[in-house]
Amino acid sequence: MKIRAAITGVQGYVPEYILSNAELEKMVDTTDEWITTRTGIKERHILKGKEQGSSEMGAQAVRLLLEKKGISPDDIELIICATATPDMLFPATANIIADKVGIKKGFGFDISAACSGFLFAVATASKYIETGAYKKVIVVGCDKMSSIVDYEDRTVSVLFGDGGAAILLEPDSTGLGIQDSILRSDGIGRHYLYQKAGGSMIPASHETVDARQHFIFQEGQTVFKHAVKSMADVSAEIMERNQLQSEDVAWLVPHQANKRIIDATAKRMGVSEDKVMINIQRYGNTTNATIPLCLWEWESRLKKGDNIILAAFGGGFTWGSIYLKWAY
Repeated sequence: MKIRAAITGVQGYVPEYILSNAELEKMVDTTDEWITTRTGIKERHILKGKEQGSSEMGAQAVRLLLEKKGISPDDIELIICATATPDMLFPATANIIADKVGIKKGFGFDISAACSGFLFAVATASKYIETGAYKKVIVVGCDKMSSIVDYEDRTVSVLFGDGGAAILLEPDSTGLGIQDSILRSDGIGRHYLYQKAGGSMIPASHETVDARQHFIFQEGQTVFKHAVKSMADVSAEIMERNQLQSEDVAWLVPHQANKRIIDATAKRMGVSEDKVMINIQRYGNTTNATIPLCLWEWESRLKKGDNIILAAFGGGFTWGSIYLKWAY
């Protein structure tokens, strides 16, 4: 039987501090009603504290995952971190997480694909297992979006939250695990959703800071249109490719960017709302953490053999879908 990569454990972590819509109303010209009707978001968690980066939440999730599974950090052979907000440009946030949790016998690297990064990381990690090279791989999705959000920009400040989550991937030869993935990217997206300064093209300077170029810029309408079409198309395509009817799908796990994008994807797939994991109202868009946070929150309701479709869309543009059979 073919070896597949199966998710054998999942763990999430969100910081304590909650930023509600009511509090945002005091910071920027917006209302709870405006935010809720357009995005579905009610509150988001924010990481507070000095010198606390994405790795803090990623490490918490990994530490709790290892404890839950009764696994030693020495057993982990590879850790991949999907993040759009690395602690530093280098070293990789995966390496910082590994150091914080005591993973010394494996290697690690980051994947940067905006909100689709977690899917890209899972697909990448699965290949290391399918080839027989590794037996225990951790994929972390973590982002401190509050570090690049301009809280004076009412279009962006309402959308994002901070969080982290991790999954353990192990080999399975019983037909469970990751069955298929479709991943896409189109560089045209770089004009519509980006952080202008801080990279090698426009390094940080007094001018870039004064011009507020280290925050997220998003042309909302264009991004929304691309997201609705791309995420819905790729989810329908993976179902078609694997001869899945809507009744065969136990759960859709969509990236939590906007409730309207989620609804459009579910509708295209013919999947009813009771089969769609939605927690955007409590966490907002945590970028690379949204999908694994959903799996963590729904873990007790998942059954062995469940057909699950993961779907995401992110800046770049990047998008994709993964079809898996739940393994426990």
